[in-house]
Amino acid sequence: MRQKKNYMILTFKTTTAAMAMEKKCSEEGIPGRLIPLPGEISAGCGLSWRILPEEYETYKDKIMSLDIPVEQTVEVRI
Repeated sequence: MRQKKNYMILTFKTTTAAMAMEKKCSEEGIPGRLIPLPGEISAGCGLSWRILPEEYETYKDKIMSLDIPVEQTVEVRI
């Protein structure tokens, strides 16, 4: 059985914004991955960016400087 972990989930209003996040994070070496929106979160497009909380703290300023509109940032256990 897979162990659940805490993750920071960044949500987006549009699929275009989610795809832009994936592309920019790949180019900038920011860890994480694009995932379907977890069921416990209600938000825009149905896609989200998953990143470990400690990595989010390290890369938070860089993520915000990407100029991609993030709808909300939520910590969840998945």
